[in-house]
Amino acid sequence: MKIGILTGGGDAPGLNIAVYILTKLLEGKHEVYAIMHGWKGVLDREVKRVASKDLLDFAFTSGTYIRTSRTNPFKDEARAEQFANSIKELNFDVIVAIGGDDTLSAAAEAQARGLVNAVGVPKTIDNDVWGTDYTIGFDTAVNEAVRVTESFKTTLMSHERIGVVEIMGR
Repeated sequence: MKIGILTGGGDAPGLNIAVYILTKLLEGKHEVYAIMHGWKGVLDREVKRVASKDLLDFAFTSGTYIRTSRTNPFKDEARAEQFANSIKELNFDVIVAIGGDDTLSAAAEAQARGLVNAVGVPKTIDNDVWGTDYTIGFDTAVNEAVRVTESFKTTLMSHERIGVVEIMGR
């Protein structure tokens, strides 16, 4: 099978290792392609064949080596038509979409329209993807927030101050 992997939306810790592990599990049995820049990479037909050895140097780093975008191919019908043409030309059997609500809803829509089989992997530091208990990025986000807050606490104590910490999330 010809399988494409993409990351969409904001980046989160764990994306590179997820892409690496997926590639490692699939290679040898299937053709594995990185879809660069998320769904935008499908629209632009920006894909490249990958092997786990190509991704190993980035596997334990933050961000996403295969890039990302906030492109949703179904925001309007003209783009959806372009997407359908691109999918047909790229001839993927399966696309693995790693992302949050927007990325995963686009994967579901692509499958519902019969364009491609899709597998969704939930990723968001907010841990708010419906139907999941845990998302890629959440644990690191929480632990980093705790680490920074603990460091800040000692500074506040040193100066006998009170501080307010605001953390992103929903």
